[in-house]
Amino acid sequence: MLRITDQYFWNFVFSLFFIVLIVMGAIILETEARIPLSDLELVDYVLITLATWRVVRLFVYDAITKFFREQFWDLKKVGRGYQLEKPKVGPRRTIADLLSCPWCIGVWASATVTFFYLVTPYAVFPTILLALSSVATFLQILSNLVGHKAEQAKLENE
Repeated sequence: MLRITDQYFWNFVFSLFFIVLIVMGAIILETEARIPLSDLELVDYVLITLATWRVVRLFVYDAITKFFREQFWDLKKVGRGYQLEKPKVGPRRTIADLLSCPWCIGVWASATVTFFYLVTPYAVFPTILLALSSVATFLQILSNLVGHKAEQAKLENE
């Protein structure tokens, strides 16, 4: 049985909004791009990919943007304290769902990073900064993993 909820309307509205933004971005890039899409090289794609990865991590997981994500949640009194809950329906629910889904935000982030990278030279520095920070984050996580594995092996050998 097909379940129909009011939330489908808001999901449709946000999907339509995204499609309109993509079409408008493509029209703008057709005449205003500093680099034509056909002239992108591997290094450009790598920079855009790494910057997008960092933007996704920033908006979906990082503590520094938690204040932003929480604006789309409801504060409910539970006993003596408070608890955050996703709204049941409405545009805030759709945004809360988007901000908790790395695959969803990945599409929006890649469109945004790509658009600004192609349209203005001012976006090159932030893109490089985000790309380098994603590599640094990955290296830090990798070194933590190696350290944990070495400690685990050391404990097992004792």
